[in-house]
Amino acid sequence: MSAKIIDGKKVAQLTRDEVRKDVDDWMKAGNRPPFLQVVLVGNNPASDVYVGAKTKACKEVGIETDTMRLPDTVSAKALKQTVYDLNNDDSVDGILVQLPLPNHLSAHDVIESIDYRKDVDGFHPMNVGRLTVGEPSFRSCTPAGIIELLKHYSIPTKGKHAVVVGASNIVGRPISILLNKESGEQGKATTTVCHKFTKDLTKHTIDADILVVAAGQPEFIKGEMVKEGVVVIDVGINRVADETKEKGYTLVGDCDFESVEDKASWITPVPGGVGPMTVAMLMKNTLLAAKKSIYPE
Repeated sequence: MSAKIIDGKKVAQLTRDEVRKDVDDWMKAGNRPPFLQVVLVGNNPASDVYVGAKTKACKEVGIETDTMRLPDTVSAKALKQTVYDLNNDDSVDGILVQLPLPNHLSAHDVIESIDYRKDVDGFHPMNVGRLTVGEPSFRSCTPAGIIELLKHYSIPTKGKHAVVVGASNIVGRPISILLNKESGEQGKATTTVCHKFTKDLTKHTIDADILVVAAGQPEFIKGEMVKEGVVVIDVGINRVADETKEKGYTLVGDCDFESVEDKASWITPVPGGVGPMTVAMLMKNTLLAAKKSIYPE
């Protein structure tokens, strides 16, 4: 078996086209453009790339954006005050503090300081709690993007066994909730969440009908760890040294693509799978935040 490719670039473009139309309609109704404020702390090269991709997507769909750059020496108090000021700025619809933060800053504390109604990343405890009960203000972008991919390709999860490798609050836990609670054919799965303390991981992964891998370890899942026909969603994106490449590295996922592809029915590539969907869902959340600022809950 050779897996069919789940094309995240294509679905993300369709999603951005949809947001572009919705933003146009929103502005034709007399509203100002949605506005996303990005806060970038320090000089992390990867963060610069991610913020650049988000800024480019905003321009494409008609969302206004600005990136506030703070030094990596900024104090927790000063960063929180910056967030509080943005919370109280009615011209700002969405606030995104780019992660990771320097070691002396607590991501948890900073996320909690964001007004949950402007938390377009979907990380605030209020939004995570609402996700758990099925009534989120904003869904975490990566898990929401995964659900959109499954919907686009009409891949059902209802009644299936979905195994998630990785238990982070950003991907692993929220996608396990969505796969379990989502209405329609992309929900109602039986979910198992695995992590670094899971014993005999293969016993769980080889039983998966749907396998979501967000472990942060390059090519961690091998072909012998999955069964024939499995649907594989590879969230990982890792730099691996490669002297044959101009940049000196190549990007790989958390799955050994070649060996897993031979057994899977569907699989996301890296890059070009889940990553573009994360940015596309951020655009949807930012537009939703603008609408909520006019028509609050």
